Amino acid sequence: MNYPKILKSAIDFLGSFLLLLILWPVIFILYLLLFFFQSRQVFFVHERPGKDRKVFKLMKFKTMNDKKDADGKLLPDSKRLTPIGKFIRSISLDELPQLLNVLKGEMSLIGPRPLLVRYLAFYSPEQARRHEVKPGITGWAQVNGRNAISWEQKFHYDVWYVDHVSFLVDLKILWLTFKKVIIRDGISSKGQATTLAFKGSETVKKKRMNYTNNI
Repeated sequence: MNYPKILKSAIDFLGSFLLLLILWPVIFILYLLLFFFQSRQVFFVHERPGKDRKVFKLMKFKTMNDKKDADGKLLPDSKRLTPIGKFIRSISLDELPQLLNVLKGEMSLIGPRPLLVRYLAFYSPEQARRHEVKPGITGWAQVNGRNAISWEQKFHYDVWYVDHVSFLVDLKILWLTFKKVIIRDGISSKGQATTLAFKGSETVKKKRMNYTNNI
């Protein structure tokens, strides 16, 4: 049986369904805590590119408030991340609503993390290969550093996963994810509340600069 195309999808559906049944009390408690102690808007819904760059609406628990400065611009992430939001992020519970995305077939339990739509313009052809599979709640890059590694390293791990996806690799990633959550490793970039925005790899930037200079 073809694992990536058939068995993996079946595991995703059954796995997300069972996890939602088991974890619904936790999800409900988190909903109440965020509703009463952070914001009436509990969920963060954002468009993300999935397999073959098809855009879908990703769901997460909202861990930041919407406070703005005097000019009406959102404050830095470090100033908007709430105490309860910081705790929920530290043990990755903010990702639980994405089980609904998996149930709908938009995501997988395991795969490259779904990033911002605007990042599509910055990928090199090799980096863009991360969209050959469904994005995941956790993935090879997440268990190898998550937000504590560079974008170049993340994309290297993502493409490696695309080329090596298998049942045993997914089992290994699930086990390593569990360990990472327990020790709360790689939650954010060094010196950052979350992670730095991707603006293109240095190699791609140099090629663009050379092209522009030769016009």
